[in-house]
Amino acid sequence: MNLATQKIVLALALAGLSYLLMGMFYTFEQSLLVSFIVLMVTLWSNEGLPLAVVSLLPIVLFPAAGILSTKAVAANYANPIIYLFFGGFLLAIAVEKTGLHKWIANKVLALFPSSARGIIFALIISSGLLSSVLSNTTTTLLLLPIALLLTDVAKLKLRFALGIAYGASIGGILTPIGTPPNLILMGIMQDLGLEAIAFVQWMWMVAPLVLVMFIVVGFILSLGLKDVRIEPNMATPTLDKQQKKVLFLLLALIVILIVNAPIKPYYDGLGLSEAGILLSAGLILFAPPFSILEWHEDKEHIPYRIMFLFGAGFAIALGFTQTGLAKEIASHLLSLASMPMIVFMVIVATMVTFTTEVTSNTALISIMLPILYEVANSVGLDVRLFMMLATVCASYAFMLPIATPPNAIAMSSGVVNVKTMAMYGIVFNLVGIFFIVLIANFFWANVL
Repeated sequence: MNLATQKIVLALALAGLSYLLMGMFYTFEQSLLVSFIVLMVTLWSNEGLPLAVVSLLPIVLFPAAGILSTKAVAANYANPIIYLFFGGFLLAIAVEKTGLHKWIANKVLALFPSSARGIIFALIISSGLLSSVLSNTTTTLLLLPIALLLTDVAKLKLRFALGIAYGASIGGILTPIGTPPNLILMGIMQDLGLEAIAFVQWMWMVAPLVLVMFIVVGFILSLGLKDVRIEPNMATPTLDKQQKKVLFLLLALIVILIVNAPIKPYYDGLGLSEAGILLSAGLILFAPPFSILEWHEDKEHIPYRIMFLFGAGFAIALGFTQTGLAKEIASHLLSLASMPMIVFMVIVATMVTFTTEVTSNTALISIMLPILYEVANSVGLDVRLFMMLATVCASYAFMLPIATPPNAIAMSSGVVNVKTMAMYGIVFNLVGIFFIVLIANFFWANVL
């Protein structure tokens, strides 16, 4: 039996075991749903099948088990949020293709002192800002080789690599398109008929959290390096014509999103679809006068598998709602929800943050959000507040290489070991939980 077959057999065995265990407490459809999710999460984790293949399994499995109809499942793969991501990724491809990310990173590096501490802060902020529009995986892959060329000192290389990885996770929450859990949240809120969080409002809400995490992570990673000086040997690039076009489009997009965002009760915004705005910006890149992207050349870089992953996440969330499993699990959590709100926030934040260390944050958030909706709705808590709290926590896992792609990439560089990542990571996990709960309780609760 080859390795791939072993991985599939393991996934099937775990799925069968979970069905038997769940069957003692839940209905046939609910138990099958859980077993399918275990099957998919295991295959996503051990890569027994390609990610895209696993992500399409709900279209086959859910109708076969009577959980959802084929039409109901397939509709999740055309969710408008997926096209918001699609447009954002076209912009990201243009940024990478033109090398605009190098200009941005260089400009940020130039703002800080030529010291180890200054460069750590510069790398964290560069990584975070780029991850708000690029995928955090792409950002880490682009910046890590640059950072490792800045020094030959092993201790500095380690902290530079961790700074980039952690910065990518921190900054990924800055926009709704920055990381998959954000988009899963937006899609599920739409499906549940909840008021959407506008692009600009989202950024305004999470900016304080991102800023404080930049400062804390940068300070801790640079402890003991205050007097170490480095002279980065990086030429200052000038913007070429293509880069100027992309930069102009990004700035114009920001202006349109700001104007489009409602400011209740004073201004209702333009009322345009944000998915339509992002997709339009991405498609314009194929046409004159931009002509940055070329379909035959650049279509290979479009992450269709991630789009399928979003569809699977939305389908799982719908399955939880339609089978009544979300309500069943929520009923067991109602006793926790009766605690003081801030205590319940800490419980949710801690549970999501540490569970994300060992499982896919996309799958986890697809499961958690319908459950939190039922819990919060049952006891009169702010549904959107708790759903956003969980979503942000799903991106703030810093301990293990398998927790996030940036962590895995930093580990693969050869300059980071698991012990050191876990040592820093548990501190940042706890710091993240503290600040997320604090800001959610005193800021988000007043603006949502």
